[in-house]
Amino acid sequence: MTLLDAQEYDPEKARKRRMRIISAISIAVIILGLGWWFRYWPEERIVGHFFEALQKQDHKTAYGIWMHDPQWQQHPDQHPKYPFNDFYRDWGPGGEWGLIKTYKVYGASTCPGGGSGVVVDVIVNDRSEHAQVWVEKSDHTLSYPPCELIFR
Repeated sequence: MTLLDAQEYDPEKARKRRMRIISAISIAVIILGLGWWFRYWPEERIVGHFFEALQKQDHKTAYGIWMHDPQWQQHPDQHPKYPFNDFYRDWGPGGEWGLIKTYKVYGASTCPGGGSGVVVDVIVNDRSEHAQVWVEKSDHTLSYPPCELIFR
């Protein structure tokens, strides 16, 4: 085949090829954007379940979510660093947040300087001060955040 034997230019075929390329790039950009937008969704969902249990005043389930151990009552001695009594004092009706009537997961972020978890910000009882909970990515346990972030 020589240059003179080249196939004739087909504008319809070129248009279809260009549309396939543009479509593939558009879909990739949308998928990447959604992945970025929902990158903390698993952690936000865990904290949502935690506050839902607190709202129902089911503190034993909430403690199981906090420790990521739903069967914690069969072996309470495995959690000596933060026993249920301390948890109930902090998150129960007499705790800092009182009875939780409403909550809204407001956002999530990582601490400046890195870390192995995510800070989830929650609006509790429409208070101006937000509750912040640290979710460890490796084992999905909850704790108090090592840093304080300001969400606006």
